[in-house]
Amino acid sequence: MEIWLNQSSTDDFILLGIFSHSPTDLVLFSVVMMVFTVALCGNVLLLFLIYGDPQLHTPMYFFLSQLSLMDLILVCTNVPKMVVNFLTGRKSISFVGCGIQIGLFVCLVGSEGFLLGFMAYDRYVAISHPLHYPVLMSQRVCLQIVGSSWAFGIIDGAIQMVVVMTFPYCGLREVNHFFCEMLSLLKLACIDTSIFENVVYACCVFMLFLPFSITVASYAFILRALLLMRSAQAGKKALATCSSHLTAVSLFYGAAMFIYLRPRRYRMPSHDKVVSIFYTVLTPMLNPLIYSLRNRDVMRALRKGLDHCRISSQH
Repeated sequence: MEIWLNQSSTDDFILLGIFSHSPTDLVLFSVVMMVFTVALCGNVLLLFLIYGDPQLHTPMYFFLSQLSLMDLILVCTNVPKMVVNFLTGRKSISFVGCGIQIGLFVCLVGSEGFLLGFMAYDRYVAISHPLHYPVLMSQRVCLQIVGSSWAFGIIDGAIQMVVVMTFPYCGLREVNHFFCEMLSLLKLACIDTSIFENVVYACCVFMLFLPFSITVASYAFILRALLLMRSAQAGKKALATCSSHLTAVSLFYGAAMFIYLRPRRYRMPSHDKVVSIFYTVLTPMLNPLIYSLRNRDVMRALRKGLDHCRISSQH
């Protein structure tokens, strides 16, 4: 850390960004700002509803609150800096700021990937073993699941941040991205980073395919349980609770795999920047909408909160 703090202002990086000041890009920038605002408000609202309504104090909503917290930190990690750079025309980011962005981004993406896998396991237990659910998903187990998800992400983010920021960088120091994305930054290194990139690729395979395998296995067992259900109504209700999670999983894993599991020769900066916007801004906006609009409990808690505010305002 001392080495980082000793870096001079000449060691700043330049973020080339994703938008120019053309009329089309100004419209796209406005759309991204709207999506960012909805993501911010939606996740904050969902957190308040879950922690404020006792009926939402269940394992599923506890995991959902952690997902909202991760999404909230994720959108605040990269988007505000992108907005400031675009509006001021100043595209630089400090050496330390770049390292913090890398660490937080890797940590949050890794943690969210594992949490989504564990959420699929939670749905499997709830549907296939409803009588044992309170024991199998006790408060202690839930805390262990959430703790391990955060721990995996924090460890991965810290290691990659420290290693990447100890490489020497030279040239114009222009990062062809709207934030300090690790793979884009490594292209500016003065030394061969291919070994580290191969290690990162292996880590990405592990960090994505392990929770993805848990998700696939959980839903395979869920599908089997649904087929064996005698009550069509019970099966329909179980499927409804899973559909929201399946949508969120598809959005997250699809975008992450496209970015990090493609061979190097197929990577294009323009494609990577667009997809990065998708899962750093759009997915955090969609998650609270997916889980709230398609969830009766959350909508009930929202109506209850609005009624309480209306009554309070009348007095």
